[in-house]
Amino acid sequence: MIKRRKKIILSFLFISLAIFGNAQEWHTDLIQAKATAVEESKNIILVFQGSDWCAPCMKLEKEIWTNDEFKAYAKDHFVMLLADFPKKKGNALSSEQQEKNNKLAEIYNKNGFFPFVVILDKEGKVLGQTGYKKMTPDEYIKHLESF
Repeated sequence: MIKRRKKIILSFLFISLAIFGNAQEWHTDLIQAKATAVEESKNIILVFQGSDWCAPCMKLEKEIWTNDEFKAYAKDHFVMLLADFPKKKGNALSSEQQEKNNKLAEIYNKNGFFPFVVILDKEGKVLGQTGYKKMTPDEYIKHLESF
């Protein structure tokens, strides 16, 4: 009985580690993202998306951002910053977060493109811009690194 419990506990821990150990950290605040980028000497990938209405945003999320290969690479090479602009009432952001996202858009996405991916250096200087492209995660990583 004790061996069985140990086995169940170890299995649970292994599954939890597999699920959460590869989780990608998304920042939602530019100041925090810059601090992390300086501390870890990484570029920032700023993603403008409409998570509940923008079809290309959803494709980018599914094909790239949530892909294990991309998440593993990003964890060691990028600071990920998300500026989401949902439209459905049930997905509404806090007024504080909405204000932060609006300020990011005023600086980095004046034309209001979605999805819009901005590659920034650790100080927030724009290195390049892109969006959804039908690519493999490896190709998209190379595309982001080309800026």
